[in-house]
Amino acid sequence: MNSTRTARTLTRYNAWANQVIFDAVAKLPPGEATKERQTLFKNMVHTLNHNYVIDRIFQAHLEGRPHGYTARNTPDHPPLDELWRAQQEIDAWYVKWSDALTDAALEGRVKFTFVGGGEGEMTRGEILLHLVNHTSYHRGFVADMFFQVPVRAPVTDLTVFLRDARPHLD
Repeated sequence: MNSTRTARTLTRYNAWANQVIFDAVAKLPPGEATKERQTLFKNMVHTLNHNYVIDRIFQAHLEGRPHGYTARNTPDHPPLDELWRAQQEIDAWYVKWSDALTDAALEGRVKFTFVGGGEGEMTRGEILLHLVNHTSYHRGFVADMFFQVPVRAPVTDLTVFLRDARPHLD
């Protein structure tokens, strides 16, 4: 990735998709968002919490500071409304961060230590691409849990974002 325009689009897409999924989870019948299910992170809110934790970890990597996490998720998750406020803050940070990028900065390399051990190095663009792919993947887990309620899952596809909410980046 070497385009700041693409980076700006991706951060806005990710924030939009997070809003779509959080809004849909909030509208579920009481107890469904935290009902234990056959999935990696046990329920919808804890899955969304995992996305938030990973966003925070990579924010720290991008800022060159320790993140303080010892795992890829926390043992418990906050209530949905509190998690949504925190997710909005980190999404806004990534949007602002992408707005300040140059193509050269996007290609700059970031060294870090993985939570599970081992050293890593990625460009800022690769980190952003990882984050968008990561959150999309786990939003898919949440979407699958919607069908277990059973209710229709929200659509968070990039194509829908580009059709309905394409940002004006000029």
